[in-house]
Order: sequence, then C-alpha cells, then structure tokens
Amino acid sequence: MPRRNILVLLVVSVISLLCYRKIQTNVHGRILANVLQQIEQTAYEDIAAEKLLEGAIEGMVAKLNDRYAAYLPPKPFKELSQELDQKFGGVGMSFGFDKRINQLVVLSPIFGSPAHKAGIRAGDRILRIDGHNTQGMSRNDAGNRMRGAQGEPVVLTVVHEGSKKEVEIEIVRAIVELETVVGDTRDAEGAWNFLLEGHKGVAYVRIDGGFGERTPTELRTVLGKLLDRNVRGLVLDLRDNPGGLLRRAVEVCDLFVDQGVIVTTRDRNGQILDEYRAGSRGTFRNLPVAVLVNEDTASASEIVAACLQDHRRAVVVGVRSYGKGTVQHMIELEGNRGAIKLTSSTYWRPSGKNINRRSISKDDPENGSEDNSESESENSDWGVSPNKGYEVVLDIEEREQFRLWRDQRDFHYQIVRGDRPDGEPPEPFVDRQLAKAVETVEKAMAKGP
Repeated sequence: MPRRNILVLLVVSVISLLCYRKIQTNVHGRILANVLQQIEQTAYEDIAAEKLLEGAIEGMVAKLNDRYAAYLPPKPFKELSQELDQKFGGVGMSFGFDKRINQLVVLSPIFGSPAHKAGIRAGDRILRIDGHNTQGMSRNDAGNRMRGAQGEPVVLTVVHEGSKKEVEIEIVRAIVELETVVGDTRDAEGAWNFLLEGHKGVAYVRIDGGFGERTPTELRTVLGKLLDRNVRGLVLDLRDNPGGLLRRAVEVCDLFVDQGVIVTTRDRNGQILDEYRAGSRGTFRNLPVAVLVNEDTASASEIVAACLQDHRRAVVVGVRSYGKGTVQHMIELEGNRGAIKLTSSTYWRPSGKNINRRSISKDDPENGSEDNSESESENSDWGVSPNKGYEVVLDIEEREQFRLWRDQRDFHYQIVRGDRPDGEPPEPFVDRQLAKAVETVEKAMAKGP
C-alpha cells in the first residue's frame, strides 16, 4: 500500500478517536482523506505527507477548546514518557551554561550515577563530548549527545574546577533513575540532606519535577529512614510542582491517610468515574505534617495537598495553588507517530469540591479560550488554599529570589544570574513560607501524639 494512503488511514483513525457518532466519523474521515488527496494532486507546493498529517492532528486538537490538550510529535512524546517513567539512558548529571566563562558546566552529578562513579565533579567545565567542541553548543544539544543506549560509552573532556589540565573521562551510559524525592541541601558526596539544620527532629522533603512512577516508593523509603533517626515532624514542599501521575499521587496520600476518599474523578456531566480511597496502611499517619504550596502547585500535587488538608492530616501553608484539576488521557498513535493528549475528566477533593479552575483571569499569561459555562462564583473553591492564618504571600521579586536561593541549595556549583556582578555572593534570603511551615510542625511536635 502506498505510504500516503497509509497516512490517510491513520488520519481517519485519529478522527475516529475525536468523533462520537459513527456516521460523522465516516463522513469526516472521507472528507479529510479527500482533502489530502486533492493537495497531493493539485497543490503547487510539494509538502511531505507527514507534515500534512501533523497539521491535521494539530488543527483538530486546537478546535477542542481545551488548553491542556495537545498533539505530541514522536520526540516530545518520548521525552515526556521518560520523564514520567523517571528513567533514561545517559550519564546522570545536572549541567548549565555559565555566561561568566562562556562554557557548559556541571552543576551536580546525580549521586550514584555513571557520571558520579566516573569522577565527574560539580564545577567541571565540559570542553568536548565525544570530541565535539561544546563552545556555542546548546544545553539541549549537549544533553542529547550525552544520552544514549545503556552500555554505550561517551567520552567527556573536562577541566576540574581549580585546575587548568584537560582530562578525558569515559563514562559508560546506564539507565539513569531521576530523583523526584529530594531534600534541603546536598552533602559533600552529592547525597541529599533531609534534616533541617537548627530544627531538631524536623525533616524537609520536596517532590521535585512531578509525580513519577517511583515517587511513592522513594518517599516511603526516605521517611522510613528518617523515622529511624527520630524525626518527629515533616515539611512536605510541593511548591512549583506541576503534577504528574494520578495513581502515584494517590499512593503518596495513602502513606499518610488510613481511611476515606482520597480523590474522585468526574466526567463533563459531573458523574463520578473513579473513586480512590485510602487503604489501611497509613504508614506515617501519626507524623505531624505541613504542606507548602504556591501559585504553581498544580494537578497531582494539588490532589495530595487537598487530601491531607481535608483529612486534617496536614496544615497547608503558602498561597492558593494553580487550580489545574483535570485528567489528561494520553492516546498513542500507531506507527510511532507520537500521541494526542486530551482532557477526559476533572479531579474532586474529598470534601466534594472541584479542584479545577474553570475561568482564567485576563492577567493570567496562560489565559485561554476555556469553556466558562461554570461561572467563577459557582467554582470559587478551586485549587487548594492555605489553612486560615497560614497564608504567606511572596511578591514577584521575592518569588524570584526564592527560586534562585532554591537552586543555590540544590547544586554545589552556582551560576550567577540576573544583574549581579560576576562573582558577587548571593543575597541573603529568608524563606518565610518554609519558616511558617517549620513553626507549625514544631508546635505540633511539642503537643506530642
């Protein structure tokens, strides 16, 4: 069968996913197939059939009035899948571009990764990757060159910080498991410190980057070790967490709650599709918890904050969360041609309130043409708001200082940003939201079980 005909059939199959009535599917599929045929026979410009296919899919998805729907071509879809799986073939390190020296620099190797074991250090300047000069190379290009199949070697030419000698280091790629459960600072070896300095018995745990496949297991392991070290209170930081996998968020809640509803999903008619309930585990149900949220806490992270708040298992500190309470269904397209992401339902918290924010303010940079059939007044409880008396608002400048300060604690090597002169030490910063959360936990610890 000609290749273009195969693509036409694929487009028809996509139409079948997006249409509900059989007769409409057939009519629309025939029309679209005819359009592709007419373009092939008549259009003056010659264009690859794959480009026509991508354009057709993108156009259909754009008509859905759904700002979270998207068409993901093969490469972005693969990258998203690796992110959620928390696994990829590579060397295992964070790196950035330091403008002071116009060079790619290692920020921190992942503890236990091939890069860490091979002797890559924070502050190493990366001169070449398999002989390719990195001068002017983008971070994406460098990352792609370092990723690869498990067992394949890659040679990095680096200069260690404080040295002038070039060193070639061969690293054998392996399956790198990304961390999502991280602490406050790193020790000299790059492992995370989960205990807050100056606050005896208080642990700090951050879910970084989103809820992946192994997040609940990682969190259970970390908390188990912390309890063995006589930790008696926990700050769970979900600030800037974009979400992730629904079921993994449910499993995280299940670590702290031993009964009742965790979250429900509902269709466009308000009917419950799935109800997720806590099991009998509640492994850490007696541990005082404060949860940190901000305006960029979204989706799965809002499920966790809402569940722990509704079950009175945690005090929520910070500012109101983003309000993304929608479930996206990822539909992989045949022939390794990517996937379409469609909103299929919404999250509702244990109290029966809708997490999703239906209307978006005009000032919101992500303002879209979302369906506003439910007015703001009818959905005023969207997102997750701090408990009464626990709102701590940061202005725009303070939020930027917070994120810079957080990066400085995450990585051994620091890249100076902004307008500060090269080499100037970072400005002192007090994380007022974290301080309020710690104060809350310490009060609960003082009361005892």
